[in-house]
Amino acid sequence: MTPENGRGVPTLVGIPFDGQSSYLRGAGEAPPKIREALHSDASNNWTELGVDVKSGGSIDDAGDLTFAERDAFEAIETAIGNLLDQGHRPFSLGGDHSVTFPIVKAVAARYRDLTIFHFDAHPDLYDEFEGNRLSHACPFARIMEAGLARRLVQVGIRTATRHQREQAKKFGVEMVEMRGLPAYEKLKAAGAVYISFDMDVLDPAYAPGVSHREPGGITTREAIAHLHAIEGQIVGADLVEYNPVRDLDGMTATVAAKIVKEILGKMIMP
Repeated sequence: MTPENGRGVPTLVGIPFDGQSSYLRGAGEAPPKIREALHSDASNNWTELGVDVKSGGSIDDAGDLTFAERDAFEAIETAIGNLLDQGHRPFSLGGDHSVTFPIVKAVAARYRDLTIFHFDAHPDLYDEFEGNRLSHACPFARIMEAGLARRLVQVGIRTATRHQREQAKKFGVEMVEMRGLPAYEKLKAAGAVYISFDMDVLDPAYAPGVSHREPGGITTREAIAHLHAIEGQIVGADLVEYNPVRDLDGMTATVAAKIVKEILGKMIMP
C-alpha cells in the first residue's frame, strides 16, 4: 500500500542502534536525550516558520524500536514500512548513520523517484569501510547502487576522499562541499523528498556531541536556513550521529531538538 500523497502524520520513532559505528559507540543512546530536549520547558513548540508542532494531532510518537543487533536492519525496514502503511511519515531519531539504508529501503518501496537531501560532514559513499559494506560510512553507496533514489544532494561535505569523489561521480551525486555553500537552489524537488541530517554537518562549536568532530562545519543558523529552503513533499526524515557520551551539558541535544522541530515544521506545513 502506498501512503496517500505523502500527507500522513509526522511520527517520531527512535532507532537506538550504533552497531555499525566505526570509531565510537554512544549514538544508540540518543533518542531519549533528543526527546527530552524537544519536550523541555526551556523552549516552546513553535518553529521559526510559525508552525506549532504540538498542536492537536500535528505529530505522533511511536516510541523506540527494540531489536536484536544482528537483526537490526531487517527490523528497521519492517517497522518503518509498517508506519508508512499506517499513514505515518516517520521521522527517525538515530542512531548511527547506517540506519538510513534500511529506512530508505522502506520509503523507496512506497515512493518512486525519491529525492534525498543529505546534510553531513561526510559523504558516506564508501563502497566498503574497513571491510564492512554496512558501515555508517557506506549507507549512501548502498542506497544509490540499489537505485532507491532518483537524486541525492549532499550538503556541508568537507571530508571527501578520492574514492568517495569517484563514487559520487559514478552515482551522479550532487555533492555540495562547505566551500560551495549556500546551496538553497539545490534543495528544490518535484515529488517525494527524504531528509537525512547528520549532526556532524554542524561545526563542533555548535554540536560537540558527535563521534566524528570535523571542524569547519556549518552553523546552526546556516543549517536552519537550508532546511527552510527545501521544497518538495517530505515523506520521511532522520536525524543521526548525535552521541550523548561526547556531549557537553546537553548542548548538542538542545541543538538536535531545534533541528528536529524545524524539520517537523516543514513536514506539517501545507
